[in-house]
Amino acid sequence: MAKDDPKTTIDAGGLRYRSKVAGSPFSATGAFGAATMSCFLCGKHRPRAQLKSRKLLGKAQAVCAPSCKELDQAQS
Repeated sequence: MAKDDPKTTIDAGGLRYRSKVAGSPFSATGAFGAATMSCFLCGKHRPRAQLKSRKLLGKAQAVCAPSCKELDQAQS
């Protein structure tokens, strides 16, 4: 059985969701170093300490360190 889609209306101020929490689940919790970034290869959000910079397609990209596969195994 599928969930019913919530009914929303746009009010005069342009807001659609009244109960939705503002902000992003990926925002920093204080210091810049606590922020998360997505890995260029696997797309998962990880703390910056678990990422390294690697040159891919002619540009430096953030990727999992030492690898995506090893981090997934360590976290499960």
